[in-house]
Amino acid sequence: MKTEIGKRIRELEMELARLKEQQLSLNDTVETVIVPEPMEPMFLNLENRIKQYFNDLNFDPVSGEITAFGQRYVLMRSDSLSHDFVDFVREKYHDVPESEALSIAHNFLYDSSKVIGRKDAKNFHEKLELNEAIDRLAAGPIHFAFTGWANVEISKESYPVPDENFVLHFTHHNSFEAHTWKSKKTLSEVPVCKMNCGYSAGWCEESFGIPLTTVELTCEAMGNDTCSFIMAPPDKIQHYIDQMGDTVDQEKIEIPIFFKRQEVERELRSSIEQKEVLIKEIHHRVKNNLQVISSLLRLQMDSIERTDLRDEFESTINRVTTMALVHELMYQRKDFDKVDFNSYMNELIVSLVQLNKIHKDTQIEVSIDIPEADLDLEKSIPLGLILNEITCNAFKHGLKNGKGIFTCHLYYENGDYLLRIGDNGSGIKRGPKKNSLGLALIDILCEQIEAKKEVENSEKGLYYVLKFSL
Repeated sequence: MKTEIGKRIRELEMELARLKEQQLSLNDTVETVIVPEPMEPMFLNLENRIKQYFNDLNFDPVSGEITAFGQRYVLMRSDSLSHDFVDFVREKYHDVPESEALSIAHNFLYDSSKVIGRKDAKNFHEKLELNEAIDRLAAGPIHFAFTGWANVEISKESYPVPDENFVLHFTHHNSFEAHTWKSKKTLSEVPVCKMNCGYSAGWCEESFGIPLTTVELTCEAMGNDTCSFIMAPPDKIQHYIDQMGDTVDQEKIEIPIFFKRQEVERELRSSIEQKEVLIKEIHHRVKNNLQVISSLLRLQMDSIERTDLRDEFESTINRVTTMALVHELMYQRKDFDKVDFNSYMNELIVSLVQLNKIHKDTQIEVSIDIPEADLDLEKSIPLGLILNEITCNAFKHGLKNGKGIFTCHLYYENGDYLLRIGDNGSGIKRGPKKNSLGLALIDILCEQIEAKKEVENSEKGLYYVLKFSL
C-alpha cells in the first residue's frame, strides 16, 4: 500500500514539474506588444523576464491576498474605474455643464493613474534591476499587458530619448477603458482612456526622469477604429497634435495637466492676492483723496468770515473726514468688502468723539453688546455718516459748554440691531424749525440702510433710536 502511494506521489511530482516547465517556457517571439523590428530583441528579453515574474502569481482568498513575485496586487472591476466612475461624477456634478463634470472626472482618473504609474515603474525597475532608461520604458507596455490594461503597439515614428525631443506614438488595442464603454453600448463624445494616458505617462516619466504627458487622439469609445496616443513633454505636446492636422478632431482633445486642480487653485490664489492688493490700494487712495478734499475745504473755510458759513464748512469737512475714516478702517483689514461690526462701531465712535474735541467735563458712555457680524461697505458708510451727524450735533449743541453725557448704546434684540445715541443736553427747542441739512441727511441715510428711526426729544436730552438689520 505504501509502495503504491509513494509511486503515485512521484508521478504527481513529475507531472507538476512538467507543467511548471511548460508554464515557464520562454517565447521566441514577442507576444504581448507590437514594436518596430529593431526593438524586438530587447522587448523579447524583457517579456520573458516579466513572464517569469507573473508566473509566480498566487491567489489566496483565505488571507485576502493576491501576490506576484512577493508583491501584493489588487483586482478591481474595470467598469468601476471608467464608465461607472464617470457616470457617478456626472451625477454628483449635475449642476454644472456636462463638459466641466467630464473634465473633473477625467482629471481625477489621469492624476491618480499617473501617480500609480510612477510608483509601479519605480518598484518594478528595482525588482527587475533595470538600469537603462530604454529598458525601463520597454518594461512598461509588457507590464501593461500582463496586468490587463491593454495591448500596446509602438509606432516607428517614436523617438524615446531623455530630453525635450522625446516623443512616443502608440496604440492601445483592447484598452480596458474603451472596452467598458463598448460593453455598455455607449458612445462617448470625447476620448475616455484617461487612466491609460496617466499610467503610461507616469511610467515613462519615471523611466526617463523628464516630465511627460499623454494625449489620446482617437478612441474606440468614440467610434474610432483604434485608441491612439501621443506622449511628449508638456510644452511640446500641442506641437505634435497640430502636426496631426485633420486626421484627429482637435476640439475633442483635452491636454491633461497633472494635478490641474492644484494649478487652478494656485492661479486663483494669485488672482485673489492681486485683487486684494488692488482693493487695498483703492481704499488707500480714496482715503487720501478725501483727506485732500477735507484740507482744501478747510483752507477755503479760513477765508470765510461769516460764522454760519464756517459752521456749514466745518460740518461738511467732518462728513468727508468720516468717509475717509471708514475707508481707513476697511484698508486695515484683510476682508476689504466687509468689516467686523463690533470693532467697526467701537473704533468709529472713538474717532468721532476725538474729532469733535472732547471737553474735560464731558462724560462718554459707550456700550456695544452685539453678536459677531460683518458689515459691508454699502451699510458702513451711511451708518458712519449717521453717527457723524448725531455726534456732531451732540457736541455742538447738546454739550455746548462741555458739561453733560454723550451716550452710544448698541445692542441686539429679537433679530434686530438697536442703536441709541445722543446727549443729555436741553434737546431741540420747540417752535419753528430751521431747515437743517444734518437732520435731512440722517433721514436720507436711514432710508439707505432701511433703519427705523425714533427721536426722543425732551429737556432731559436728545436721543436717536435706530432699529435695523444687516
